[in-house]
This record gives sequence, C-alpha cells and structure tokens, in this order.
Amino acid sequence: MLWGIVVILLILWLLGWLAFHIAGGLIHILLIIAIIVFIYKLITDRRSV
Repeated sequence: MLWGIVVILLILWLLGWLAFHIAGGLIHILLIIAIIVFIYKLITDRRSV
C-alpha cells in the first residue's frame, strides 16, 4: 500500500510540474510527505529484521 501511495504522489507531482503550475506547491508538499513516509518505512523495516 505504501508503494501505491508513493507512485500516485510521484505521478501527481510530475503532472503538477508539467501542467499545473498553480497547484505545484501542494503537490510538492505531498511528494515530500511521501518521501518522509518512505524513508520511515525503510528504517522501521530494517529494525524489525
């Protein structure tokens, strides 16, 4: 599920960067949140192994 969210947010970010410069700020914030969640997931998965 996390991978799905990351992919969706990455696609939205690319669309915002290419076409919708008005909503670009919001999409960049969502991308940053997705990266933080992804890094957190990587860190917590390594601890449990």
